[in-house]
Amino acid sequence: KMFAAYFDCPGGPENLCMKSVMKPDPGEGEVLMKVSASALNRADLLQRRGKYPPPKGASDILGLEAAGSVAGLGPGCSGRWKIGDTVMALLSGGGQAQFVTVPEGLLMPIPKDMTFTQAAAIPEAWLTAFQLLHFVGKVQEGERVLIHAGASGVGMAAIQLVRLAKAIPIVTAGTQEKLEATANIGAAAGFNYKNEDFSEKVLEFTQGSGVDIILDCVGASHWEKNLNCLSTDGRWIIYGLLSGGEVHGDLLARLLSKRASIHTSLLRSRDKEASSSHQQWLCTFYTPCSEAPRRVKRLEITLQLYFPSQYKERLVRAFTEEVLPHFSGGASPRLQPLVDSVYPLHAIAEAHRAMEENKNIGKIVIKIPVCCKKWPVQ
Repeated sequence: KMFAAYFDCPGGPENLCMKSVMKPDPGEGEVLMKVSASALNRADLLQRRGKYPPPKGASDILGLEAAGSVAGLGPGCSGRWKIGDTVMALLSGGGQAQFVTVPEGLLMPIPKDMTFTQAAAIPEAWLTAFQLLHFVGKVQEGERVLIHAGASGVGMAAIQLVRLAKAIPIVTAGTQEKLEATANIGAAAGFNYKNEDFSEKVLEFTQGSGVDIILDCVGASHWEKNLNCLSTDGRWIIYGLLSGGEVHGDLLARLLSKRASIHTSLLRSRDKEASSSHQQWLCTFYTPCSEAPRRVKRLEITLQLYFPSQYKERLVRAFTEEVLPHFSGGASPRLQPLVDSVYPLHAIAEAHRAMEENKNIGKIVIKIPVCCKKWPVQ
């Protein structure tokens, strides 16, 4: 048995509790992870309300990221990890519990001198931002990137990753405090979407050129302004619909007039998705020549073979190689996860209320205690 964040029926934060559940066993190629800290995401709030069920086969326990240590190895593990290694993980669920099982390819080492609390703020937000910018948006040096919800976990990560790519981050946020926080982390400009037209401000900042990429988790309420400030051939990447998804207006004609493209992306549902990778070989064959049987004819054929590869594993591997070293001391530029607040697991309802009030700057982290003798468990 172990304890975990749980809700018996969809609804408000008051439905959340700590519950005693069965401890998972690692399957083929999986690692059992003892969780020290997890973090809260908008997806957790939606799942609690009954609006975002976990993917098929995933844990129904909340939590899309976690930091802790390796506590067990399932059959077929490659030997990359050993008992006691400190790790952080991207999950499709189950992170807000004492233990969680993780495919070994979705684990990352915790950078030296980083706490579990800091590490728990990395996987979901930073991998989402990295995926949107590089796997989807193909960001290039010098491009201008508009980041909505700039003070969120994904937003703060995206600002730093845009800078790392030598591009220019521009943000929107709802308070002056949040705009100041984004400026401190590297935003080139920031605009309050509540009291000013961010599209006009973006065009003014870019001298009429607009932005090359928009990272949009808002949706319907921003669509016209997004198109106003999107450059010709720009990429509008939608990864959330906080304001809904119903658009009224001539979206397609305006998109076409700018030769712009819309991309959509959800990271959680990619668990079982395979994408094609390929390698090429030049193969040389020697065959008898029909005109002269004792001579041979050389044929050169290029073979292109496709191998299915797990999307998330490729993403984690690329992030580990290209970004993770920048979290360590001495790296330039130095990246840092931003933690807004920390709640113990027994106060999970309070953490949800804090996120629903939309006041956090950076990540809300959930600390998983070693034992729960002090608090009631259902």
